[in-house]
Amino acid sequence: MRMKEAYKQKIEAELDLAQAKLAELKAQAKNSAADANIKYAEQVEELERGVDATKAKLNEVGVGDDKWDRFKEGMGSAWGTVTDTFRDTAAKFKN
Repeated sequence: MRMKEAYKQKIEAELDLAQAKLAELKAQAKNSAADANIKYAEQVEELERGVDATKAKLNEVGVGDDKWDRFKEGMGSAWGTVTDTFRDTAAKFKN
């Protein structure tokens, strides 16, 4: 009778430990999801800033021929940032 009770207690203790580990894993998963959401939001904000910067540069097209070279340089830089950020974001969320 004692062996049976001791065995039962051992299994119950292992189950308690397994449940505690499961709760820890759930908390870690929830934290990871929150981290992913934060990173996603940061990436979206960065993309929005890049799109806005590109739109602002695009609005400069009509300012005159003397500013064309500066415009092309600024537009290339702004759009390059947007496409790089978009590509990086897409790659992160694929994984």
